[in-house]
Amino acid sequence: MSELPIPVIDLSRAKTDRIQLAKEVVHALENIGFLYIDNVKGIDFDKLFKICQWFFGLPMETKMELTRKNFKSENHNLYRGYFPVVEGEPSRKEGFEFARDVPVDDKTVSPNNWMYEKSVWPEENGTVAFKEFLQNMYEIVHETSQEILRLAALGLGIEENSFEHLFSDKPCSTFRIMHYPPWEGKPPENAIIEDGKVVTTPEHMDSDFLTLLHIFNYDGLEVLNLDGKWIAVPPRPNSLIMNIGVTFSRMMAGRFKATRHRVLDIGIDRFSVPFFLSPSFDSDIGVNFMSKFTSNGPEHVPEKFGPWLLHRIKHEIKYFEYRDLPEIED
Repeated sequence: MSELPIPVIDLSRAKTDRIQLAKEVVHALENIGFLYIDNVKGIDFDKLFKICQWFFGLPMETKMELTRKNFKSENHNLYRGYFPVVEGEPSRKEGFEFARDVPVDDKTVSPNNWMYEKSVWPEENGTVAFKEFLQNMYEIVHETSQEILRLAALGLGIEENSFEHLFSDKPCSTFRIMHYPPWEGKPPENAIIEDGKVVTTPEHMDSDFLTLLHIFNYDGLEVLNLDGKWIAVPPRPNSLIMNIGVTFSRMMAGRFKATRHRVLDIGIDRFSVPFFLSPSFDSDIGVNFMSKFTSNGPEHVPEKFGPWLLHRIKHEIKYFEYRDLPEIED
């Protein structure tokens, strides 16, 4: 398995070589859709790993107190919280996820809009500052994503803040920590792929706007290149991996590439931490976004993010963890 020559975006150059860096960001998004992001300030990767180990080392009954309602009927959270490994599914992982909560008195959010449900948290025992650390991590990677989008806008020749309105008020972004336990015994047939390899996450494209991911020192992540070959994405110390989601690619009429990727079983416990940047529920993510800034190309067609995402994850892709989500009425 060869390695993909993923471009490295060094954010320390954003002040000294901003124009050139912006061009490199756009070139990478147009041709690969995967990037390494170096020199993100404020991330303690060692502590992040300890946070993952602490949470997934909790007793199952403790984690199940935080699980979504479709896994435990007496719970109230529908969209975020904990999700366990589901036997028989090719996706072998457990995870915990949360969002930036909106104020309880925000009257602009419908009570039945579960994309804005209040995050749930485990009771802490003083070993780690779980909630405080992760909420701070959310803000760091959120701001990192905004700087990348400012660079992308600059490289596209439009105003640097052209994307910011999508995320300035109540973004639907999700921060997740994940644990991939190795398969025990024979995996289900739908997890076995070419050459007898086994996945813990089947091939897919992310549905969000963009993803920032840290994989610690673990192999297993693979990307489908333009020649239709699966290429390994090796871990890079103290760096994030960025990829484009379908939302962003679709807005850009495919100019930016949403790349198919998967995770292989590596025979040991594997941890990773993705941040899924998503616009606010009512943000316009319609196709032909660039037509709003240029006089060329087909007309922009407005479309709200929230309804589009719900239809995709529930009715098109049919992710097992979202199959039972209720529809959201205005």
